[in-house]
Amino acid sequence: MNEAPDIQTSTEDERREYIKNRYPCISDCDMCGLCKVFHGKDPENAYADYIKGTRSFHDVSADYK
Repeated sequence: MNEAPDIQTSTEDERREYIKNRYPCISDCDMCGLCKVFHGKDPENAYADYIKGTRSFHDVSADYK
């Protein structure tokens, strides 16, 4: 997977698309585990600060490690 777009040089749409592509919902929660990783949140909601450009991808990711 490519590096996350930098918040200084990317648009909100580019960041949203990156999150959608990086964490796709496969509609099989028993096999996927993303909801568990993000404490029941949709990845787009979990990364809302990154998408808005207020926090870096790495900063938001650290919340879920």
